[in-house]
Amino acid sequence: MSVVPLRPGVQAEPSAHAKPVAMIEIDRVSQMFETSGRRSHLALSDISLSIEDGAFVSILGPSGCGKSTLLYIVGGFVMPTAGVAKVKGRAITGPGPDRGPVFQEFALFPWKNVLGNVMYGLRQQGVKRAEAEAQSRRLIEMVGLKGYESFYPKELSGGMKQRVAIARTLAYHPEVLLMDEPFGALDAHTRTRLQNDLLNIWERDRKTVLFVTHSVDEAVFLSDKVVVMTRSPGRIKEIVDIDLPRPRRRADLLLDPHYQKYVVDIEKLIDDVLEDELHP
Repeated sequence: MSVVPLRPGVQAEPSAHAKPVAMIEIDRVSQMFETSGRRSHLALSDISLSIEDGAFVSILGPSGCGKSTLLYIVGGFVMPTAGVAKVKGRAITGPGPDRGPVFQEFALFPWKNVLGNVMYGLRQQGVKRAEAEAQSRRLIEMVGLKGYESFYPKELSGGMKQRVAIARTLAYHPEVLLMDEPFGALDAHTRTRLQNDLLNIWERDRKTVLFVTHSVDEAVFLSDKVVVMTRSPGRIKEIVDIDLPRPRRRADLLLDPHYQKYVVDIEKLIDDVLEDELHP
């Protein structure tokens, strides 16, 4: 089983003899779907991966390889056909507040303003209005939207909507962030800004992040580990350690030959996957 090590600054269990429990553990997970033509489709095959507390892990692979399906299994939105997925040693049986999803589709409530969207989860958890509002205002400021509390989703740009979605997810303090191509629909400049914002938030809170992307550059910039998957049925082809200093600044990394080599090497792995698809 592939184990992603602890982030710097995240403490292991105090006992020298006790093996730390992984934050996320995926043990021999496979996923079969029935298509509309009543045919079986194997989306994932025998996936095993262990991610410890505070790690930032990205998943890369060709379209249709099961990246999002794996994320949905960890989120509890899909139950695996075989194997088991766990969070902190407990089998996942459905969605829970310990896991916060952020998807490419912003999924904001159009009838609620920015403050109302961010407050929603806290109010659902029974937090009193005054406290929920105070927490939400702090998060809105943290994601750079102070002054936009009364704006509605239709009045916001794509990047601003995604900032609201991130703030809304962070509001209920999940231990794990599950991010499915959250910046995929944004222009290059906005995407870069939100990558920087996400790293700043992550450095502050040290949450465990499982991040699905099609961008090799994005994966290397953000991650401690990059999991490269094969074509469907998705299997783990290789796990690449990203040994680059933190905090990371894109302008510095672009001049770093180690960063450039990671990007080139992972691009080659993806090319090999695509070549396998053309010549199975």
